[in-house]
Amino acid sequence: MFPKIIKLFFAFFLFAYAIYQFIENYIGNGIFSLLLFGMFILLYFKNEIIFLAFLRLRKQDFNGTEKWLNKITNPESSLVKKQQGYFYYLHGIIKSQTNLTIAEKNFKKAISLGLSFNHDLAMAKMSLAGISMQKRRKREAVMLLAEAKKLDRQGMLSAQMKLMQQQLKKI
Repeated sequence: MFPKIIKLFFAFFLFAYAIYQFIENYIGNGIFSLLLFGMFILLYFKNEIIFLAFLRLRKQDFNGTEKWLNKITNPESSLVKKQQGYFYYLHGIIKSQTNLTIAEKNFKKAISLGLSFNHDLAMAKMSLAGISMQKRRKREAVMLLAEAKKLDRQGMLSAQMKLMQQQLKKI
């Protein structure tokens, strides 16, 4: 994984090289350089390590996900703000299996940094509501669950939310 400044440097260099190739009438080389330029810009905004960690998470391989995430040593300098949100979101999912306090901190940090999709934000708030329920903080859990319900416009999490609301009534 390259730091984000190096990715931008390579992108700028490839863009300048593509312009030079177009001026010299090497159109094929210029187009290829522009494609490489686009790849580095894409990797600036979509980190490859986080993408691979999501693939591991889809397979329910929490150890593999954590191994990929541990390759990012300093997320503040190597990731843009939204990617930092997903970094802490993934850590929250992993830590929710073992340590709820650390998971709660990671989910709160992910929400404060922001996530790209509303369903991811709804999932983070719903997970925080579940942690609050386990810690017997009913008012906070109800508030977070209501916010998650507003964010879940497609109804992807409606079954889990109904189950959590039933459990909240028992508290």
